[in-house]
Amino acid sequence: MKSSSILHKLLVSHRPKVSALALAIGVLTSLTFLPVSHADAATSPADPDKVLKWVFNVAETGFDPGAAKDLYSNGVNYVIFETLYSYDYLASPVKLIPRVAESMPEVSADAKTYTIKIKKGIFFTPDEAFKGKKRELTAADYVYTLKRLMDPKLSSPHSWLIAGKIVGLDALAAQAKKTNKFDYDAKIPGLEVVDKYTLRIHLNEPDFNLGLILAHNPTGAVAREVIEKYQDIQGQVMSNPVGTGPYMLVPDEWVRGSKIILVANPDYRGDVWNHQGSSPEDQKIMAAMKGKRMPQIGRIEINVMIEDQSRWLAFQGGEVDIFELEGPLAPQALDNGKLKPALQKKGILLSRIPDPELTVYYWNMQDPVWGGLTKDKIALRRAVAMAHNVTEEINIVYNGNAVPLDYPIPPGVVGHDPNYKSSIQYNPAAANMLLDKFGYKKGPDGFRTLPDGKPLEIRYTARTGPIGKLQTEVWKKTYDSIGIRMKEDLVQFSEMLKAEKNCQLQTRNAPWIADYPDGDNFMQLFYGPNTGSTNNGCVKIPEYDALYVQSQKLPPGAERDALYHKMARIMEVNTAQRTGFARYRNMLAQPRVIGYKKHPIIYGEWMFFDVEKNK
Repeated sequence: MKSSSILHKLLVSHRPKVSALALAIGVLTSLTFLPVSHADAATSPADPDKVLKWVFNVAETGFDPGAAKDLYSNGVNYVIFETLYSYDYLASPVKLIPRVAESMPEVSADAKTYTIKIKKGIFFTPDEAFKGKKRELTAADYVYTLKRLMDPKLSSPHSWLIAGKIVGLDALAAQAKKTNKFDYDAKIPGLEVVDKYTLRIHLNEPDFNLGLILAHNPTGAVAREVIEKYQDIQGQVMSNPVGTGPYMLVPDEWVRGSKIILVANPDYRGDVWNHQGSSPEDQKIMAAMKGKRMPQIGRIEINVMIEDQSRWLAFQGGEVDIFELEGPLAPQALDNGKLKPALQKKGILLSRIPDPELTVYYWNMQDPVWGGLTKDKIALRRAVAMAHNVTEEINIVYNGNAVPLDYPIPPGVVGHDPNYKSSIQYNPAAANMLLDKFGYKKGPDGFRTLPDGKPLEIRYTARTGPIGKLQTEVWKKTYDSIGIRMKEDLVQFSEMLKAEKNCQLQTRNAPWIADYPDGDNFMQLFYGPNTGSTNNGCVKIPEYDALYVQSQKLPPGAERDALYHKMARIMEVNTAQRTGFARYRNMLAQPRVIGYKKHPIIYGEWMFFDVEKNK
C-alpha cells in the first residue's frame, strides 16, 4: 500500500511569526526567523527545476522515526517528520532552536516540568488515513509519539531516550507487556495536553537534556491514524512516511536499497534563511543565502552506492552533487586534510569536520566466549584490547582520516576531557603474557585454546564493502598477533544492526554519532538497561549502572565529570569495550551547490542550502 495524494505542484502556505524567547540551557539558545507575509506565500520557495543528487553508502532501513536506527534513514526522517526543536545551521557551538515549538520551553525551577507551545496551522501531508480531511498537527500528536516509543509492540531502539523519565509512562508500558496491548488513550500525569497547542511534560527527576532529546529524530511527530492504518501490515509503516516536514517521499519512485526520491511538501510553511556564523566559510554562506525563502530545492534524488569507487566516479562525472569522502578514498581528493589544487580549480568545495563520534570496539558481554566478569574473561578481552593498534587501523582503513580517543566522550561534545589517558594502551607483548597467565594455551598450530582446552575461535563482524573488508584484515592481524583464530563475517548493514540489537554478534567496530551534543549520549552506550537498543556490547556492570543513574540527575559540570571519569575507569578495568577513534567527515560539493556546510548533529541538511537550476 502507498500513501495517497503525492503532490508535485509546489506551493507553500503562510508561516506565522516565530517567537525568539530563549531558555539558557548550557550554551544553547534560540534563533529568530524572519516572518513570511501573505504576499510572499503566493509563490512556492521550492523550485522543481532545482534537483539535488545525493548518495548513501549503505541501504536505508525505512522511514519510521520510532523504528529506524541508522543515520541514513534518519536523514530522510528529519525532513519528513518534525521534532519540537532543532539546531541552528551555522552556530558553533551548536544552538538549540524552535522548530515546531513557538519558542524554547518554559522550565520549572526544579527542572522537572517542561511546558511547550506549538505553532498553529501546521498540517500533515495528505494520506488515505485522514479520509480526505486536512489533518492539523496538535500537542496530542507529540503525546502519542512519545508514548509509542515505549510501546513493547514497536520495540523501538530509541525507547532509552525517555525510559524512566516521564511520570507514569513506564508503568503504562509495563501494563502493556502484561496485556499485550498499549493503551494509548490512557491519561498519565507525565504527558499533559493543556490545550490543543500546548504540551506539558512532567519528569520523575530533573533532566537537563530534555530539550536536546526533543530535537532528536525519534521524537518527530507521527499521526496516530496513519500508524494504526498500516501497522498490521509488515513493513508498511516504514514505507508510508506521513509527516509535516519540508519534504515527502515519492513511493512510486522508491526502489528499496537503490533509489529514494523526495519532493518538496507543497503545504510546508517555509521560513526565511537568517542563520549566523563566525568563520570565513560561514560569511560566504551567509552572503549567498541570507533572505532566501526555504526550502529552495524542489526534488532530492538519493542513490545507494555501496562501493567507494562507484561513488567517487559518479561524483567526478557530475552524477552526484554532494559526496561523503570516506577514509579509503581520502588520498584521491585530500592532501593533509585539504582539498587538492586540481579539485579546487574545478570549483569543488570541501566541508570537513571532526565528527562528534565514538567508534568503540566491543565484545558481547552475553556471549559464552567473551561475556562475564570473571578474571579469565576480563583477561581475554583486555589482551585483545591491548593487542590492537588503533593508530595503524586509522592509517590503513581510513588513510589517517580519524583521531584516536582515550575518553569515551569525543571532542566537540559537552563533557569531553582532552587530558584523560586510558589505562588500556597498545602492548601486544603484555597481551600475550596475560593470556598465558590465565590459561589460554597455544597448541602446536600456534593458536590458543580456552582455559578448559576447548577450541577458541571468534567471529568478527563488519558491513559488506571495502571498509568492512579492510577492518577485518586489520583485526585478523591483531588476533594473529596473540594466537587467536578469527573468522571473517561480512554482512549487510541493516542485517548487522538487527543482529546487534539482539546481542547476536560477538564483536565489531561500532560507531556512534551524537544524537545530541552532550556526554550523556555516549555514557549511556554502556548502561545495562539500554541493552537491546543502544548498548551494543550488551554490558551490565552494576557499579557502572549506579553511577550512570546518579549522573543523569546532574547538570553538565565538574560534579558530573567526576562521575564520568569513574565510569570510564570501570569500563577499562572490566574491558567490556575498548575506546577507538572519531572520524573526520569530509563532504565534497559540486560548484552548483550553494551554501552547504556539514552540520555536526543534523544529517540531511537539505532544507538549509540551495543548488543552481538544472540546465
